[in-house]
Amino acid sequence: MLDVTTDGCEIVDGLVGGEVLRAVTRAVDAAAKETGWAMGTMGGRRAGVRDLFRAIPETAALARDEGVRGVVERVLGSGAFVVRAILFDKTPESNWAVPWHQDTTIAVRERVDVPGFGPWSVKSGIVHVQPPAEVLERMVTVRINIDPCGPENAPLLVLPGSHRDGILSEEGVRRWLSSGVEPVACTGGAGAAVLMRPLTLHASGRAEEPGRRRVVHLEWAAGELPGGLEWAKA
Repeated sequence: MLDVTTDGCEIVDGLVGGEVLRAVTRAVDAAAKETGWAMGTMGGRRAGVRDLFRAIPETAALARDEGVRGVVERVLGSGAFVVRAILFDKTPESNWAVPWHQDTTIAVRERVDVPGFGPWSVKSGIVHVQPPAEVLERMVTVRINIDPCGPENAPLLVLPGSHRDGILSEEGVRRWLSSGVEPVACTGGAGAAVLMRPLTLHASGRAEEPGRRRVVHLEWAAGELPGGLEWAKA
């Protein structure tokens, strides 16, 4: 069984359920019908929504859910807050693959040049920056399944333990991929979640049997940033 502290990732079956999951699903369905984001609001061939809580306010219920807050607070403490919220929506028409990588950028309110932070970028109007590794090491991501995800539907793949080596170079990624550590496929039903450190190497392929696979991706932190930088809190 994976553990987020030692392995950098953890699968939590049935984390969200009942009326919370049903209400979020209804809101996501309604927004998709109204906006037609399956055409790719994430850009390119990817479909989904950035700045999710503003785009679909009902999804913010996931950040208040007792089960979600419980697993986050176990890692970060009671002061944790969401700093980025994204919906990924894989469909037969938008069935992309993601190579092995770490999540090494954070969303901030505006650019403030602080030593150790950079390079900078802007995604969907939101400023992003790569912080020092110690900032990422104090964060945790919760990825909540809106739809069931089995082995045939391109589940998230993780390399346990890879979060312990900081921000990896391309050579460092190659070393991990040839280390003999077996990737773990994070499968689960609707309401299941993956708890993951941002620096854990992860990837996903194209679905063998493409179907709807919607995931709400919530990034959490528990401390403020230095030098006047501010989180772009969700």
